[in-house]
Amino acid sequence: MTRILSVASECVPFVKTGGLADVVGALPAALAPLGDEVKTLIPGYRAVMEKLGKAREVAAFDDLFGGPARVLSAVVGGLDVLVLEAAHLYDRTGGPYLDAAGRDWPDNPERFAALSYAAAHLAVHGIADWAVDVVHGHDWQAGLIPEYLHNMSQSGPVPPFVFTVHNIAFHGNAARERCADLWLDPWRLTTQHFEFWGQISALKAGLTGAAKITTVSQTYAEELLTPEFGMGMEGVLAARQADLIGIVNGIDTDVWNPQTDPEIATYKLPGGKKANKAALRAEFDLPEAEGPLCVLVSRLSGQKGIDLLLEALPALLARGGQLALLGSGDPALEAKLVEMAANEPNVAVRIGYDEALAHRLIAGGDVILVPSRFEPCGLTQLYGLRYGTVPLVTLTGGLADTVINASPAAMARGVATGVQVFPVTAAAIANGFARLCTLFEQPKVWGSLQRNAMRQPVGWDTSAAAFHSLYGAVAGRAT
Repeated sequence: MTRILSVASECVPFVKTGGLADVVGALPAALAPLGDEVKTLIPGYRAVMEKLGKAREVAAFDDLFGGPARVLSAVVGGLDVLVLEAAHLYDRTGGPYLDAAGRDWPDNPERFAALSYAAAHLAVHGIADWAVDVVHGHDWQAGLIPEYLHNMSQSGPVPPFVFTVHNIAFHGNAARERCADLWLDPWRLTTQHFEFWGQISALKAGLTGAAKITTVSQTYAEELLTPEFGMGMEGVLAARQADLIGIVNGIDTDVWNPQTDPEIATYKLPGGKKANKAALRAEFDLPEAEGPLCVLVSRLSGQKGIDLLLEALPALLARGGQLALLGSGDPALEAKLVEMAANEPNVAVRIGYDEALAHRLIAGGDVILVPSRFEPCGLTQLYGLRYGTVPLVTLTGGLADTVINASPAAMARGVATGVQVFPVTAAAIANGFARLCTLFEQPKVWGSLQRNAMRQPVGWDTSAAAFHSLYGAVAGRAT
């Protein structure tokens, strides 16, 4: 048995802006059958405190980056959670990272340094009678943990640190002059530790200080070593290549279960898909159509390829296809999508996020679209596979690892589960739409794709076993 302190900036069911929250919320339950125990530390945002319920204090700080703080322990929905309550850092309107106007909180360096420092404190001092064997940090918000562990190691051994990169595009940079404000040793502001182009980089601190580095698919692990995808960290990762491991994400197959999903009435193919598709069209005010109903649930950004999708969409509409979209993000992309929906009866757009509606979209769609320029793992294609909603994805990151392209060879062997497109261009996506529509026009072929998709293992079993082995391997290694 290994006792793991998992540290992240978001976690289902408390707060979610993307797939990170799903992963952090699902992994503890997946590890439990293997004998591992996980406690998950998250910030006490206002929304988190409102959901916390009964809790007990397990640590307190008189002054944590500008005010008092304490760590509260509770079990919510089966999740053993630790919440860092610090009103001066987290009790505010807006999102976890951005204010109501969409700007970064100016004190984000302190807000997540506090999370990292609290994690290091708990790792060294334990939580009641629970001693930490391994600290597992997720993304830059937990990247400073090894720096604080290093400082604390002067007084004795500290647990090893495992770092997972969910998205390397975000570095958590701060001005070098803030070392003292962030309780960092200025002598370690070097290229070997957390200096990045003259700045403090929380991400680099995590990469250089981890015993092992994981990322969320094998292909993304390989992509990170290239200038195109490494976002300036490819050299750092090349130096740590022996400790870089790709472990593909899974999904919570209890939450995403077409047989028990409370958001849908029935899900036995093919009738269940038809019933949910009809309900979805009614909800989005879409007419009947001969082509596939494509759905997209996404952050609206350049990374997600939304601009490429807009350019390629006429190729889908020309073949009788439709699009129903749920998402938010770049205001310019939001405006373009809303304008297209106003002028095109076969396009419907909802700006925002609604978890229940996401379930209905994936249940009712024929196709789930993931046209990302880069995608470390991706979860929506996994949800699509689970519900027989055939993925159309770009050939990158975890999308390449989780979808089997409907090539002639894969179709002949009966193993294809979706359509991959490459290169990542609007023209390639348009060609993907043409291939998709041709498949959809052949009911037996399309039914085979749906059934293949639903047979794919998308849960945590394999990945949890990989993490279990990783934790066991590093647990006896003191920093």
